[in-house]
Amino acid sequence: MTDAEARERGLDEDERARREAERPVGGYAVLTGVFAALCAGFAGWMRRSGRELPERVGAGDLLLITAATHKLSRLITKDRVTSAIRSPFTRYQEEAGPGEVEEEARGRGLRRALGELLICPYCVGMWVAAAFTAGLAVSPRATRWIASALTALFGSDMLQIAYKRAEQSL
Repeated sequence: MTDAEARERGLDEDERARREAERPVGGYAVLTGVFAALCAGFAGWMRRSGRELPERVGAGDLLLITAATHKLSRLITKDRVTSAIRSPFTRYQEEAGPGEVEEEARGRGLRRALGELLICPYCVGMWVAAAFTAGLAVSPRATRWIASALTALFGSDMLQIAYKRAEQSL
């Protein structure tokens, strides 16, 4: 929450300071370091293996992994069933969109940082996109197969939502 949002919500200076103190900056640093280490490790492994990265990612593959990244990110961060995976780091708040829940991060330090990562589809999206991109470089056939299933699921979700809205308008 920004200072302007806090002021708009009527939070006093003490409450704003308390919320700022709860931010797990050290945990964020650890997660950033893990992400960077994984990327560097992958790049080093690619170099040692003699494999080369593709010159570019084709438009079809980019569209495929974009939709798959969106869907997998939402499955990880919002899906009702995957809340069991998030539960050590999050606390249930309420039902959200179709098949989704709202949760909040729990704990302090790294536990809280992991909770914040696991409820943020934008944040998890970076990790998922990196995995799909690496997958295209190492095992494009399997990566496209998995991404195709997730993209089909995303399309199905959109049709389910459109169908429900059409039913409600009748």
